[in-house]
Amino acid sequence: MLETLRNAWKVQDLRKKLLYTFMMLLIYRLVGVIPVPGINAEVVKKLAEQYDMLGLVNMMTGGSFSQMTVMAMGITPYINASIIIQLLTIAIPALERLQKEGGEEGKEKINKITRYSTIVLAAIQAIGIISALKGQVDPVTRLTVLQTGYDSFFGLLTIGIVMAGGTALAMWIGERITARGIGNGISLLIFAGIISNIFSGLLTAFTDVLGITSYGTTISGFLILLVTTLVLITVVTFIDLGERRIPVQYAKRVVGRKMYGGQSTHIPMKVLSVGVLPLIFAYSFMAFPGTIIAMFGVNSPAYKWWQANMGQGAPLNLTVTALLILAFTYFYASISFNPQDIAKNIQQQGGNIPGIRSGPNTVAYLARISKRLTLFAALFLALLATLPTLLSAWQNVRIPFAASSMLIAVSVSLETMRQVEAQLVMRNYKGFL
Repeated sequence: MLETLRNAWKVQDLRKKLLYTFMMLLIYRLVGVIPVPGINAEVVKKLAEQYDMLGLVNMMTGGSFSQMTVMAMGITPYINASIIIQLLTIAIPALERLQKEGGEEGKEKINKITRYSTIVLAAIQAIGIISALKGQVDPVTRLTVLQTGYDSFFGLLTIGIVMAGGTALAMWIGERITARGIGNGISLLIFAGIISNIFSGLLTAFTDVLGITSYGTTISGFLILLVTTLVLITVVTFIDLGERRIPVQYAKRVVGRKMYGGQSTHIPMKVLSVGVLPLIFAYSFMAFPGTIIAMFGVNSPAYKWWQANMGQGAPLNLTVTALLILAFTYFYASISFNPQDIAKNIQQQGGNIPGIRSGPNTVAYLARISKRLTLFAALFLALLATLPTLLSAWQNVRIPFAASSMLIAVSVSLETMRQVEAQLVMRNYKGFL
């Protein structure tokens, strides 16, 4: 990786793209310290530690939510809007035709719909979260979430517009990075926030060992945290790069005076093709009920039962989360991989899988391989999701990242390095002599 970056830095065009990407990420992090008017950030920070849903939002924004900056919603509304539009393209025939038959113009229209949906969703989410929290009071300082003068419709509307503007700016920065920088801009923004959280967590644990802070981290706990981080990065990288290659043989055919086909190739099927979406879906599903119950009071019987049986680290919580990850993995794999379409394309191009008849047999073979890979991916994601919690309960070590964070960080890093290497190959290719 270091050698690739060193070679990329020697190419002027790539050096400009790397600098542009770095500067845009720096702007994103600098803008993320501007506070939202009318909110007591310290109260929100304590509530983010109390409610699972707010902790999930804070993790995805790199801590900006707990600090209540203009980037408090981050790029999360864009992810939600993209998922919603992707699911709607399956349910609504007009959007499906626009995606498949519209070409570049159709893709641009869908992107425009996603952008507008992102801004509206960001404003609704911001107003909804602040409205739900405005009655919460800090028992020590007796401060509420909203400052005096902002507990009104226009005050909430102002806060919603400011946060939606921050999301729009983050979305614009991500698109600029994609167009003029290196890598996928939206993914890099999430990556920057996750890396910030991991670095801050490791730094806090280190200062705790030195006695500067007092969270109770021991030297053995810090070493376990450091080793766990390195092992998880290695394992996730290995699994993320894994793929099952399905061999395909194309028959020779004559068109006019030219002969086509006759070569062997393969269809790469990623082991972890579902990515991080099952984790995000499962975390959101588990965090939502607890947050709603907590809104009615932390002293209510329902909230006490939820904390005792479904709280962070509870056995029932881990079991239900693992089952949800399994379900969402199979669901997303079923809508993202269509063996009928792949088998049809292979047959139309005069190809076949060695030892497998064309048609229904090929469809059944691809579906069987997909189910096996999906089962492995589901079990791996479920184990990855429960491991940090089990480690925290076993050694009382504060893990500064979630499973989804590590998976996103590794995936984005690998994909960005692939794009840098591809750019280097394009510039070093000298053509045919």
